[in-house]
Amino acid sequence: MHILEIPSFLPPYGGYFCIEQSKALVNRGHKVGILHCQQLGMTIYPWHFLTARYGRWEEDLKPCGSNSSITIYRTNMRGIPRNILANKKRYCRIISEMFEEYIMKYGVPDILHAHCSQWAGAAAQEISQRRNIPYFITEHLSSGIFYDNYGRTWDHDKWAKTVISNALEKAAGVITVADESVEDIAGLFGRNINTVTISNIVDVDFFSFKRREEKKGRKFRFCCLANANGSFFELKGYPTLLEAFDRCKNVELHIAGRETKGKRMRSSIAKLENKANITLHGELTKEEVRQLLYHCDALVMASQSEMQPLSVMEAMSTGIPVVSTTAIPMSLRIPGAMFTVPKNDAQALTEGMIGIQAIEPSEVISKAIRNIASPNIVAEQLERLFNKQ
Repeated sequence: MHILEIPSFLPPYGGYFCIEQSKALVNRGHKVGILHCQQLGMTIYPWHFLTARYGRWEEDLKPCGSNSSITIYRTNMRGIPRNILANKKRYCRIISEMFEEYIMKYGVPDILHAHCSQWAGAAAQEISQRRNIPYFITEHLSSGIFYDNYGRTWDHDKWAKTVISNALEKAAGVITVADESVEDIAGLFGRNINTVTISNIVDVDFFSFKRREEKKGRKFRFCCLANANGSFFELKGYPTLLEAFDRCKNVELHIAGRETKGKRMRSSIAKLENKANITLHGELTKEEVRQLLYHCDALVMASQSEMQPLSVMEAMSTGIPVVSTTAIPMSLRIPGAMFTVPKNDAQALTEGMIGIQAIEPSEVISKAIRNIASPNIVAEQLERLFNKQ
């Protein structure tokens, strides 16, 4: 089968899920290409906005152990500030042009697979309508992110809600990464959507189990892996987390993610009594994330809204337990590996952080994630879905 992936994001803007799925599908014998237009913004990575490459180019990605490679045909698009509609139109036009160039060289794909309705899903719908190719959308964005972008009533951008709704409704299937996401999407865009739940992939061999340093004689080490730029500071629950941590004794907190070394984070930490026990790591590479997880004893997450947090799955894949808010999907609430507490409740989060210290990192936790999110398991589920077309 020839599958053309259209991600809304690729690293460093996210999008690791698309890369991992593509590699897994290639390893099952499929031909996979990736068509990507990255919208660049002045507020996120401003240096990248100014210096990023122009034009269109190809890259080859060869999965480990495979004789086949993935062709990534990509470009950058510098966004027009505060003009979502113009950026959407430009994005879809560019993807459409790149699609025609791609098929001249590699042939027409059997399946289009977009990641996020905004705007890869919209672009896939336009191509599907013109070329009569079935398309699927994996929706990674939660209602919290849509509300943050457009407000609860979409007053100024009702066109965007219409575009996204149409893309989701006309897709051959909308893949959600957790059952709870079905209701999340339905609450925003209605129930006339054909949904199926398939987990994100975790590189379980890379984020493998490792025994931690003996706890005796040192502080217990928590980590939080979540961006803190813009509204993510609230969406990821940092005010609650910092308040909860300040009530804990004999613990460390390691925070990593975009803007976690920023002014807002530093000023919030400066008010804490326990500030000396917090380390800010900023944005980390995949290798650095693994190193931090191996250094820590548990992960803590205070999010307001989540679909299926990759950071939680990667942490558990290395064997460590998690204390989280109820934003976490039920599929990840593995008995003996996770404590859940109400959102916006610092006292409950403190109690959870104290209680989780009794749980030792274990291979049992790691294997539970392997059974949900290993590349072969997820690729097999995608394969069955695509083969129905």
